[in-house]
Amino acid sequence: MLATDLSGKAALVTGAAAGIGLATATLLARMGAYVALNDLPQNATLASEVERLCAEGHKAVAAPGDVGDPEDAKSMVQTAVAKLGRLDYLINNAATPGTPHPISPSDLHRQTEAFWQRLLSVNLLGPFRCTKAAAPHLRAAHGAVVNTASISAFAGGGSSSVYCATKAALVNMTKELARGLAPEVRVNAIAPGIVHGSAWECKWDPEWMGRAIASVPLKRAGTPADYAEVILFLCAGAGYVTGETIVVDGGLSA
Repeated sequence: MLATDLSGKAALVTGAAAGIGLATATLLARMGAYVALNDLPQNATLASEVERLCAEGHKAVAAPGDVGDPEDAKSMVQTAVAKLGRLDYLINNAATPGTPHPISPSDLHRQTEAFWQRLLSVNLLGPFRCTKAAAPHLRAAHGAVVNTASISAFAGGGSSSVYCATKAALVNMTKELARGLAPEVRVNAIAPGIVHGSAWECKWDPEWMGRAIASVPLKRAGTPADYAEVILFLCAGAGYVTGETIVVDGGLSA
């Protein structure tokens, strides 16, 4: 059964200064949870969003740090837990496309070693690092982890082949972490489709995007709030669900 009052619970949301991460942190806070919002230290929006939540009467703190950096990710989680006092939910949402414009699968030249390393470090190793650092606290709380994957993990078509590969690996890692942290901790993921209002740094051609949205059975792009609702379900409900990735795409992949 979905818990509607999360008072006494604590959550850490990575990549929470905008988009799905911010919508999730906001929803959890409004449900009564004490929330730590993570994003890159240089992102000034992080502090302003924490201030907004606190001004609304919610409990929120900033937890800046780069999940793509091993030591920074570890210390960020430890600091966040120290501020929160416990940890019930970890939402591994931080990710990067690493490119301002989509890269064709045939363009191998732009898929450099450095590009691979950055996306692997943020999109795949980042969630692992954060989960590893948070595991003792999540076990103590019998908590839950939710990873943000992508429908590109299953059919490609993302911002690059590298991005698709990292998200496909994240889906598989979700299963492995679910096995590794059971029975105390549940680990699941969502696979978002098109996101409206995500502040994503990779910009798609408007005409292409219009055609893509027209092909969605529900005839609209998903909003960050649409995805946050499913993350909430996997955190505060779904007590017998682990190792799964829920596709949330308005029927696009159907």
